Amino acid sequence: MKITSAVVSVVLLATAQTAIGQLPAADVSRFTIKDFTFENGQTLPSAVVTYATRGRLNAAKDNAVLLPSPYAADLHAYDAFIGPGRTLDPNKHFLILTGMFGNGQSSSPSNTPAPHAGPDFPRVTIRDNVRATHQLVTEKLDITRLKAVVGSSMGAQQAYQWAVSYPDAMDSIVAICGNAKQYPFGVIRLEGSIAALKADSAWNNGRYTQPPVRGLRAFAMHYAAWSRSPTTFPRDMLDRMSDQQVDQFLRSLEAPALGMDANNVLSQAETWKRHDIGDTPSFNGDVEAALRSIKARVLLMPCRSDLYFPVADAEYEAKFLQHGELVVIESTAGHAAGGGADPQAVSFIDQKLRSMLE
Repeated sequence: MKITSAVVSVVLLATAQTAIGQLPAADVSRFTIKDFTFENGQTLPSAVVTYATRGRLNAAKDNAVLLPSPYAADLHAYDAFIGPGRTLDPNKHFLILTGMFGNGQSSSPSNTPAPHAGPDFPRVTIRDNVRATHQLVTEKLDITRLKAVVGSSMGAQQAYQWAVSYPDAMDSIVAICGNAKQYPFGVIRLEGSIAALKADSAWNNGRYTQPPVRGLRAFAMHYAAWSRSPTTFPRDMLDRMSDQQVDQFLRSLEAPALGMDANNVLSQAETWKRHDIGDTPSFNGDVEAALRSIKARVLLMPCRSDLYFPVADAEYEAKFLQHGELVVIESTAGHAAGGGADPQAVSFIDQKLRSMLE
């Protein structure tokens, strides 16, 4: 069996699918917030949120849909779901795509000057990202209420946080392959990937002079397995490969991460690991109370084979929602199904989005 691009594409990191590529420079906008203070108390003199828009805001300003980026993703994160004839159609909706802190385009360890560069970058929470994006939406784009916030993975974490932090700011939220809280199993998994990265001697507590390549490779291999379900990999896939071909295949899985900045990778992993809408001020760590407070309609779309965000966690959360609906994505693509890796899942998600938005 030869290594082909088709074979490799089946198992590439889910995050790499959204992190590769750049929008034309004219289409990427930057919103700067002066003296932005993060929840940990650190202040950036100029915090930048990158964003792009598709379509036009109508006169009533009621057709705006926010699409916050997932882990390690740029503004291409939702390309598979956007286009004429789809639910997320720029001819009907004003689509706002935003990049999280730490993604290498918005303010990140890699692009922020001292004294906040590298490992000295502020400790970021999902609430920090949502607060900054809320300023973008309300101050820059002059929108007071969104039609929906639609997010996958860490984008789903942001959608949930929007509904808790700004309960009157949207009609609905859609959480695809993501939860309101990072539960213990996910914390342990994330800590494993973080430990793999830091184990490289070149890491040097984030003050590396050369990229910690071994750590990035170990980190990438972790994600190559966990971002897909076991059934993604045909049982006989490696049987007729030579040792050289197997090695070539495994190295191809590492390749996407080698272009990432290690401090950026770590920053967003830590943000993911710590997320809990129950930590929103006034809820005192009570995730169930935070879920009950959500006024917006909520569509939860976990994937049956997702190893990051199991269906059982979405079922637990749905019990506390006032206006919640849970629909399971039946795909063997695992977590990557929420990022566009499975064409059938893309069609299914589009259909359910249509029922929510239209």
